[in-house]
Amino acid sequence: MAASINGVGGVGFGGLTCSTKTALPSSRSSSFRVQMSVPVEDKKRNYTLQKSQEAFNAALNLMPGGVNSPVRAFKSVGGQPIFMDSVKGSHMWDIDGNEYIDYVGSWGPAIIGHADDEVLEALAETMKKGTSFGSPCLLESVLAEMVISAVPSIEMVRFVNSGTEACMGVLRLARTFTGREKIIKFEGCYHGHADPFLVKAGSGVATLGLPDSPGVPKATTSGTLTAPYNDIAAVESLFNSNKGEIAAIILEPAVGNSGFITPKPDFLEAIHHLTKENGALLIFDEVMTGFRLSYGGAQEYFGITPDLTTLGKVIGGGLPVGAYGGGREIMEMVAPAGPMYQAGTLSGNPLAMTAGIQTLKRLKAPGTYEYLDRITGELVQGILNAGKKTGHAICGGHIRGMFGFFFTEGPVQNFDDAKKSDAAKFVRFYQGMLREGVYFAPSQLEAGFTSLAHSPEDIQKTVAAAENVLSKI
Repeated sequence: MAASINGVGGVGFGGLTCSTKTALPSSRSSSFRVQMSVPVEDKKRNYTLQKSQEAFNAALNLMPGGVNSPVRAFKSVGGQPIFMDSVKGSHMWDIDGNEYIDYVGSWGPAIIGHADDEVLEALAETMKKGTSFGSPCLLESVLAEMVISAVPSIEMVRFVNSGTEACMGVLRLARTFTGREKIIKFEGCYHGHADPFLVKAGSGVATLGLPDSPGVPKATTSGTLTAPYNDIAAVESLFNSNKGEIAAIILEPAVGNSGFITPKPDFLEAIHHLTKENGALLIFDEVMTGFRLSYGGAQEYFGITPDLTTLGKVIGGGLPVGAYGGGREIMEMVAPAGPMYQAGTLSGNPLAMTAGIQTLKRLKAPGTYEYLDRITGELVQGILNAGKKTGHAICGGHIRGMFGFFFTEGPVQNFDDAKKSDAAKFVRFYQGMLREGVYFAPSQLEAGFTSLAHSPEDIQKTVAAAENVLSKI
């Protein structure tokens, strides 16, 4: 099955100025007006976040904590969050006119760069036909075929709207297929905010200092068993003490939510063997690593094929998307083919499918992952060298377009190791890098991301900025 997506001549957004005027609750008896758009051409100016401060103060009265996802609140790095106005390629501009080299990439999706012209043109063409159909469309099958042909474990796929939703669905599917309820997850691995996963989760939960979330019933997490990442003996012990009860192991094959942590040699192979030996399923949460470590994801990169896989981020090209997939026998348990119910109003919507198709086409080009590996390696090695040159304990690493570093001698092999990193030093480094025009994730417990749009000049500027900042903190 095939479908063509033709681009249009171009999409222009210049000259658009947006402002917000909202009446605050009567108890505050005040109003605000924040100018949202700034000329992208204003490159050089004194670093100020005045407009971001005004916008955040207003947002605090409108949304819990002023944000719609906790890590954006800058709780672990101090100051107020930065309100962005526009993005292009590897750069971002905030509403105060500050320009940044971006290593967050919208938390992973922007692997070919922000606001890619080909993606925008394809989206404009698709939007002429509508933004959501609520019925099947050809684009779903096109992207499904691309995913199935790329990811070793996937013979059938179900599209959803977020990584959290994908992990919820895959957990229910694993329990349905095995007839068991218990799962094993790893400390510091984040699989979205569904109740069963909020046990020793990393990422935003750890950033806020919340070991778990209130409002999660004990019964919901009673079947969730945890082990330290990279600890085979701990996993063996859990299987031995829960014989015939464990439905699945779910893990990030390379961790991105405790900072960036890679598996020890043979760790994934040993986990794979244990699941087969005990009649459990192996689930790779590749929401971050999918199509980022290689075109076939971490499972292709490491040579380990799980039973089920979750995806997100990259496969939507910057639009909301998620997916889970696996072997045909397992996936045919999903409704309407089978008894396991899961549904979604906007699942497979034409805009996300279009952006995903265009993104995967670009990623399949020769040299893509070699380029990501080269620039990311130069970035990480440059930062590590700068840290050592200026007398700091620092360690880190990368795989293709995903990276991380910690202010500790290391090695960092699990969540407990990651927590030994000097958090106070990271705050000083982070704030210094913002002033240098470099935007990293506002938490040391988050991986960083590069893109095909990052240039050698971006990397050189970032390394020079890092050395400057590290020499002063």
